[in-house]
Amino acid sequence: MAREWRTAPLSPADRALCEFAAKLTHRQNEMTADDVDELRAHRLDDTAIHDAAQVIAYFNYITRIADALGVEPETFIGPWGEPPVQ
Repeated sequence: MAREWRTAPLSPADRALCEFAAKLTHRQNEMTADDVDELRAHRLDDTAIHDAAQVIAYFNYITRIADALGVEPETFIGPWGEPPVQ
């Protein structure tokens, strides 16, 4: 689901959140009030929208910092969906 959310069986609200996250991640300069209104149309309140934006922005920030500084992924964490390496 994390990699193929567009084809995953998501609720309309979850799909809207994923669309919001993808746009904020890849085309942040195109964000408008309409993007927030779309989440409101799915009954997300302003606190939930704010929290989502904070989490999305944080993950975008921290991965860019890690990439910029050459931080290598932890070797004890396996690929997505597999159990942790013991």
